[in-house]
Amino acid sequence: MGLTTIRRRLKFCAGFVRLRIGISLLIIGSLLRPVSIAANPYLAKPGEPVVTVRAATCAVSGGFVHMYSAIDHGIFDKYGIKVNHIYIRGSGISLTALASDEIQFLYCAADATIPGMATGIDGKLIGAPLVGFPYVMLARKDIKRPEDLKGKSIGVTRPGDLSFRLTRVLLKKFNLSEEEVRIRPIGGSQSERYNAMLQDIVQALVITPPLDVRGKKDGFNLIYNLNDLNLPFIYSSLHTNSKMLRERPWLAQRFIAAMAESIYFVEKNPDKAKGSVAKALKLKDPEALQSSYDAYAKSIINRRMIVPANAVAEAVELAKTETNVRRKASEIFDNTFAEDLEKSGFLKELWGGKVP
Repeated sequence: MGLTTIRRRLKFCAGFVRLRIGISLLIIGSLLRPVSIAANPYLAKPGEPVVTVRAATCAVSGGFVHMYSAIDHGIFDKYGIKVNHIYIRGSGISLTALASDEIQFLYCAADATIPGMATGIDGKLIGAPLVGFPYVMLARKDIKRPEDLKGKSIGVTRPGDLSFRLTRVLLKKFNLSEEEVRIRPIGGSQSERYNAMLQDIVQALVITPPLDVRGKKDGFNLIYNLNDLNLPFIYSSLHTNSKMLRERPWLAQRFIAAMAESIYFVEKNPDKAKGSVAKALKLKDPEALQSSYDAYAKSIINRRMIVPANAVAEAVELAKTETNVRRKASEIFDNTFAEDLEKSGFLKELWGGKVP
């Protein structure tokens, strides 16, 4: 075989190897790429004007990690939505703002808003990224168990709110009356109520991660995990109003799609997600951030975002004992938008197959 022939064959082999490598990289790249425009019917079209909406969160919480991350990392932008994020303290005030269309979307614990919507306040649940109980009862050093709460005060935001109702349920569980244990409304955020416990103004309170980590470091006791109550509970959920559903249902659909992508983003990018929580909560403690991430990105995540009808029905039944209910449970939620994510193939494409 001549030298020229050998060189030609070597050149051909090298070219073939490069071609094989190129094809392999192309295949790998296609597997790793974000959801394509063809597979994602909800993305904004080229040249389409951006739509601005006001979206509120009703507290400052690690439980809102998916909303924070979607805003911080441009996920809404892909769907042609500019989100002006507003913090409104408390579920009641937030619902009023939603009903009056001062905000178009609300992200808040559904079990906090369902009683208000059940009385007739305009609002509807269209997605529930978190389903489950992240709450725990934290108490001062001398309180080791719920029975030790006799003669003590438990801090809540205000009468009738979620912290108030959860505290009542816990007292009932342990046969403690409100004469034996004082439920003390002190307003403020969880952090502000925590500071009240530091000053011994109250001796216990219901909190969510990552405050549990801070509490342990401060020597407080975690005396009860409310998940052990085995109650159906809907936590961080997306709400909108009748005007949005009537006039711009396509926008509600895009918003839900963006939140679904944020669930995927948070799960695949834990450091970026924890960074968004750190920014929102002004928190630097790595252990606390990890506790928050474990609770809200893993433990009670609901990737399909379907609102559980049975949990809504039970929440409405519970509301009947404290308020005048005017709406049926079926009138408080709409799973059409979340279900469309599955029907369109969007979720399958997003997760690369069956949703975990």
